[in-house]
Amino acid sequence: MIPLTEPMTNLSSLPHLLVEPIVRGALMEDLGRAGDITSDAIIPVDATLRAAIVTRQSGVIAGVQPAILAFTMLDPAVSVVVERPDGSRVNSGETILHVEGPARAILAAERVALNLISHLSGIATTTAALVETVRPHGHARIVCTRKTTPGLRALEKHAVRAGGGCNHRFGLDDAVLIKDNHIAIAGGVRTAIERARSSVGHLVKIEVEVDTLEQLDEALETRVDAILLDNMSPDMLKEAVRRVKRRAITEASGRITIETAPAVAASGVDLISVGWMTHSAPILDLGLDIVG
Repeated sequence: MIPLTEPMTNLSSLPHLLVEPIVRGALMEDLGRAGDITSDAIIPVDATLRAAIVTRQSGVIAGVQPAILAFTMLDPAVSVVVERPDGSRVNSGETILHVEGPARAILAAERVALNLISHLSGIATTTAALVETVRPHGHARIVCTRKTTPGLRALEKHAVRAGGGCNHRFGLDDAVLIKDNHIAIAGGVRTAIERARSSVGHLVKIEVEVDTLEQLDEALETRVDAILLDNMSPDMLKEAVRRVKRRAITEASGRITIETAPAVAASGVDLISVGWMTHSAPILDLGLDIVG
């Protein structure tokens, strides 16, 4: 179980411009060509209801903003009151938000709202578990990768922050990450780094991925900002950190799990990158309950 703490007070909402198209697309996908024909057939047009999104298990909340948008985009008459914002640690049975207004709109938006908030809260919960697991074993921060659901990267990376993790690159254009295929085509670590350094601007960071200590030594002979230590054992990571001597940021990656993360953190690396916490995290079970 994740220890309960106060919500992350410094967690900002995403710009509306980024979230609105995602929610709009999800609603359009669900409403199809004729809308919610079930609710339209059964529920009077003027019917209203009060409901709440409630947790079925403990975890960390993320995705309140897109959940709210799902309801209010279908009908601005729907009002929402948030009880537990993103970053909140919650127990089973807690209410996350209240919704009140036209019944047809609330029920039509229910699945999209729950899909998004459950998925993103699952990522936040998984991230928090990883953060808590490594905390006693060093100073390493948990970071995400570009292994995200197409179209949901901004939301999923926000969920990582809600869980106490940090973000790696948002895309191919915000930093240089020289990987094994780049090195293979360039003909070596040094050549790849030198080509990157001569091509990018002075504010762009350069990171290089290495699989062996020999590649690490070659990378250290050039000027890089970070070194990705890929698929190395804890002992090998410890030796790599010793060789780097804080001349660059060290990042460990490669099939890291909840069970193996403490040993990786104990090696002294600065960052631990985990792809599965965005692409394979289980959802946090939440539901919409009618009140009264």
